[in-house]
Amino acid sequence: MEQKKIDRINELARKAKAGGLTDEETAERDALRREYINAFKSSLTAQLDNTYVQYPDGTRKKLRKKI
Repeated sequence: MEQKKIDRINELARKAKAGGLTDEETAERDALRREYINAFKSSLTAQLDNTYVQYPDGTRKKLRKKI
C-alpha cells in the first residue's frame, strides 16, 4: 500500500477524533481501511507461505495451512 494512502487514513482518523467526518470522508476512510487490511493479510500470507520450522535435530518442515 502506498504511503500516501496510509497518511490519508491517519489524517482521517485524527479528524474523526477532533470533530467528525462527513459521509464522504467516512466512506473514504472505510474503503482505505479495507484496502490496508487486505494488503496486510496478503503480505502476512506470503510471508507464512515461505516460512519453515527448524527442529533441534536439524530437519526443516514447511508450515502447513490450517483450514
